[in-house]
Amino acid sequence: MPDHVHLLVALPDGASLVDFVRHFKQLSSFRIKRLVGKPIAVWQQRFYDHALRSEEALEDAAQYIWNNPVRAGIVSDPGDYLYSGSFVWEGSQLGSEDPNLHDPNAHQPVNSSWN
Repeated sequence: MPDHVHLLVALPDGASLVDFVRHFKQLSSFRIKRLVGKPIAVWQQRFYDHALRSEEALEDAAQYIWNNPVRAGIVSDPGDYLYSGSFVWEGSQLGSEDPNLHDPNAHQPVNSSWN
């Protein structure tokens, strides 16, 4: 979405959502600013979360995220939105151990439809 992002995240026991979001915002801001070529504000200071407690809620949330670009009138089919669905990053492991994590040209996303 042009003005917000939805993430469906499963954290391991003991992991901190606040730490995850902080790390996500930090890394994505770094990459976006490098792509744009100038310092810009990318994220709001706060974030909103919603805990899912059942498999049904998980599927409902995934469908909500998947169909969000259609509801917003950006595309007529969710698979047509560049950032919809699951992304598989070829040739790398995403995470803090990835040596190319801060290189905006290192990873090539492959859009795969989620059904």
